[in-house]
Amino acid sequence: MLDIITDVLSEFWGVLGEMSPYLLFGFLVAGVLSVYISADVVRRHLGGKGLLPVIKASLFGVPLPLCSCGVIPVSASLRRQGASKGATTAFLLSTPQTGVDSIFVTFSLLGPVFAVFRPIAALLTGFIGGSLVSLHEKDGEEVQESTECTCATGACMVHPKGKKLAQVFKYGFVTLAGDIAKPLFFGLVAAALISALIPQNFFAESLGRGFLGKLLLMAVGIPIYVCATASVPIAAALIAIGVSPGAAFVFLMTGPATNVATIATVWKVMGRRVAVIYLLTTAGCALLFGTILDAIYTSTSQTVEPYMPWMLPPQLRSASAIVLLAVLAWSKYASRHVHHEPIPKDKEERMLVLNVTGMTCSHCVAAVTRALKEVAGVETVDVNLRTGKALIDGKDLDAETLCKAVQELGYGCAVSAEPSS
Repeated sequence: MLDIITDVLSEFWGVLGEMSPYLLFGFLVAGVLSVYISADVVRRHLGGKGLLPVIKASLFGVPLPLCSCGVIPVSASLRRQGASKGATTAFLLSTPQTGVDSIFVTFSLLGPVFAVFRPIAALLTGFIGGSLVSLHEKDGEEVQESTECTCATGACMVHPKGKKLAQVFKYGFVTLAGDIAKPLFFGLVAAALISALIPQNFFAESLGRGFLGKLLLMAVGIPIYVCATASVPIAAALIAIGVSPGAAFVFLMTGPATNVATIATVWKVMGRRVAVIYLLTTAGCALLFGTILDAIYTSTSQTVEPYMPWMLPPQLRSASAIVLLAVLAWSKYASRHVHHEPIPKDKEERMLVLNVTGMTCSHCVAAVTRALKEVAGVETVDVNLRTGKALIDGKDLDAETLCKAVQELGYGCAVSAEPSS
């Protein structure tokens, strides 16, 4: 038993050390994207009919570090701001499959072929799904554009002069790190358990390395939730026990892109037709690109290995692992202790309290906050991720209208019976 625990801890630390330098750099790049991508640019390019907005939406989605849950409110918001259904679907498909942080982690654990192939597949999947939706979109269907801002990261950030660098680090190393800390930890644990407990080539000997393995991992990946970054160590562990690169890629693609909650929300927000196209596109492209990836590795006789780990000294990898653990721990602590401004006593009695269900990350909070602020009469909004409560202050507030604004994003909403205090 002690040997098993030692093996699991050794595998956990080994994978963490290999991926941590690249993930830390990915956090930094994600912070830069969050601060310097203009909200107006995103809205302007995703509106309109035709295939050009679909292509742009797919391109916008590839580098953004949003999970399948976090991308839903952002996509719903883009749709409300004038993006076509095709562009919104393309964004829904390409965004959760990858992101700058997961690309760097893929590079470190699975090598350059995977790291290049993965964003290309995400881009093409978004284009294919968005194009199919555009072909079926009803002529003349328009969405009322809003003058309010929206943005790719799900929050309308205002960056005072001289504060942008601080916002880069805050988003990358606190907000984003806090959002993925839990799934990343469980992904590392799952990878360590697979590597330590399952013999090498077990999968290949049991199911072979053909199409059956891809179907099995697709059936596993579609209903569960795993973020793009956390899925990488699991995929690496699966390959180590005999799973083909293509089958592992099927899991890398379907795990982040779909889960039961996401499919249900797309059905609710975008309609049945879009939800069916979304699911079929994800499944079909996963099998197609998984088969292509296997063919690439077979024809070139390459193997999937961590990319030149010898270039990084063991001391650097260990130090990066310690820094990453500290960043993840601090980000989770900070997310649970977000400062909420005290409510003046004279406002408590007139404040409306909503119970919002389905929020999973900071992007969800930002999307709900923005949607509520857009309702007429609302003056201030305070959304608490931990409690799921939204406190709204304003004049002539209508609870039904406020809940409808939240539900249009795919979340549940009900008026709280508890006092605002």
